[in-house]
Amino acid sequence: MMRLKKMDLDLTVCKVPTIRELTLDQGFYFIGRTDEEISLVCETDRTPANTLERDDGWKAFRIEGILDFSLIGILSKLSSILAEEGIGIFAVSTFNTDYILVKKGNFEKALQVLADKGYGIR
Repeated sequence: MMRLKKMDLDLTVCKVPTIRELTLDQGFYFIGRTDEEISLVCETDRTPANTLERDDGWKAFRIEGILDFSLIGILSKLSSILAEEGIGIFAVSTFNTDYILVKKGNFEKALQVLADKGYGIR
């Protein structure tokens, strides 16, 4: 079974008009840009002042290792397990792996539910 790594960060999900004021060489940042918006996931204490909307109170874990693109259904399986317990997620995928964000109040419960399903947590 896959191993999950807890991240010891308080995170914010927000929408910003620009990323010019970000110092991307420090901290955790994930930026998604479309024709409609720029979304940002960042450490709460590094959230830019110019946010258009923001939602604080997220914690995260990541799937350990580098995931091969041929692997199918990893994120679907994790989100289904958590959905069955009424735990919502915000997922972020990078080239190497997937990150699952959960609201702080559900974080420990989410990890316990996944551990009960056989996922290794560290």
